[in-house]
Amino acid sequence: MKIFLDTADINDIKELVPTGLINGVTTNPSLILQSDRPFKTVIREICEIVPGPVSAEVTSSGYENMLAEGRELAKIAANVVVKLPLTMDGLKVCRQLAMSNISTNVTLCFSATQALLAAKAGATYVSPFIGRIDDVSVDGLGLIFDIVTIFNQYPSLSTEILAASIRHPLHVVEAAKMGVSAATLPPKIFKQLYEHPLTKSGLAQFDADWGRVIAAQNA
Repeated sequence: MKIFLDTADINDIKELVPTGLINGVTTNPSLILQSDRPFKTVIREICEIVPGPVSAEVTSSGYENMLAEGRELAKIAANVVVKLPLTMDGLKVCRQLAMSNISTNVTLCFSATQALLAAKAGATYVSPFIGRIDDVSVDGLGLIFDIVTIFNQYPSLSTEILAASIRHPLHVVEAAKMGVSAATLPPKIFKQLYEHPLTKSGLAQFDADWGRVIAAQNA
């Protein structure tokens, strides 16, 4: 499974990308707002740090405006992925950008039919929001299962499922079990993937026992 960081925090990106475990970064207007820096400056800097895809979301509305903005975003760096809302205008823009070999990430996906249309429009990625669906008492992982099942019936569909709105490591585990190709996680959740209390306590026990070995040798 590819793992993307869902953040616009340059410090987090600089800390975690060198691990070699991060395949890309996703951003959105809310994350850019938290960075308190100019949008294009942040995207450009992230693209210089991250060798993989970096999603940059359009903020305009209407087909013509989104298409123009998407083309401008794609000029920032070769690894920019233009992020588009799952609306009819967003799908139309996705189709046009795909025809120009510009990568896209169709976001705010909350149904299997939306995901299917994104794939038909030529999206590079479609981002179903697991956590936000859970928030309204619907099974977010059930949506992932439906999309995976549908996509598997049509090998000609090249769109990758990018599981989003990840709230805890179990979302990652279940999505991976279904064969989802990628997930985007906040840095906090990424760190929880490798942290475990038994690992911590086991290491502490090993350190304590080794200390006793050294003490015995020096006695």
